[in-house]
Amino acid sequence: MVQINERGVNVAVLGATGQVGMVMRRVLDERDFPIKDLRFLASARSAGQTLNWRGHDITVEDVATADLSGIDIAIFSAGGGTSKQWAPKFAEAGAIVIDNSSQWRLHDDVPLVVAEVNPDDLDEIPAGIVANPNCTTMAIMPVLKPLADAFGLKRLIVSSYQAVSGAGRAGVEQLMNEAKAAVEQGADKLVFGGDAIDFPEPTKVARTIAFNEVPMIGDIVDDGSEETDEEQKLRNESRKILHLPDLKASCTCVRVGVFTSHGMSVNAEFEQDVTPDQAREVLGEAPAVELVDIPTAQLAAGKTPSFVGRIRQDQAVDGNKGLAFFVTNDNLRKGAALNAVELAEVVAQKHFADQL
Repeated sequence: MVQINERGVNVAVLGATGQVGMVMRRVLDERDFPIKDLRFLASARSAGQTLNWRGHDITVEDVATADLSGIDIAIFSAGGGTSKQWAPKFAEAGAIVIDNSSQWRLHDDVPLVVAEVNPDDLDEIPAGIVANPNCTTMAIMPVLKPLADAFGLKRLIVSSYQAVSGAGRAGVEQLMNEAKAAVEQGADKLVFGGDAIDFPEPTKVARTIAFNEVPMIGDIVDDGSEETDEEQKLRNESRKILHLPDLKASCTCVRVGVFTSHGMSVNAEFEQDVTPDQAREVLGEAPAVELVDIPTAQLAAGKTPSFVGRIRQDQAVDGNKGLAFFVTNDNLRKGAALNAVELAEVVAQKHFADQL
């Protein structure tokens, strides 16, 4: 434990050495989070490393042997299995856990929160655990929430175009290795496609991802729907965050050969008539949303907002009750690290105000 300030909350980051953990450390610095004592934890494999934060050298602790007492807020980015094992133990020791995995999202006693959308759900945290939504859900919630409030959201169809960084470092390395192999073998072979390029065997994404799209993210669920768990997350998490338990929603998740930022093609049907101009007026006032003509992955990379554009009337919906639009968002920043830190800020204000 390293003391940073005289006042503030005691913060621990579990998974501090990982891809999202690295961004999380940066965001804590950028937002000047009110930290008194700061700890970094990870598995035994990463324990012992020294990470610098604002001029302080902090040794990464092995979570399995660490003393969990004295932590006010613990931010987890270490996978569902790790969270299942350790989140209750941190909570029992007195910490409020903000978890980035899918482990707790649909538990009734665990708030599932996007900071700009439903912060009041953090008034009570009965299990001592708060869940961060999936990155695709996260990206569209700041856009859908004001539209749902204004026009009554009824039905949602989403096709996602998700960057390889959503599959972790292994996904990034697969794209790098495949792209390098393709370039070395010549661009002409790419044009002809098929088996012209001798790509390395896929290591993380289900099929070759360089210069490709792969409509399979996650595992097929065993309920007979033929959906993946990634696709079901968007429906179930949207219902919980928006407090619309009967929302009709369907999603197709596609991995694409870009490194950072997810894109979502959205068709939304509403209870009331809505025109593109009315939607732009509402979204122009929405927090964490930026209107653009053409939202792209490169535009969103390294930035905070959900970029939304190509807003138009959905021609498959009767009357003026449907909109089609496209959203992009940095899946590592807002999609994971930033929202977790923002939730920690809300928790600090609501539950540790006397320490600030």
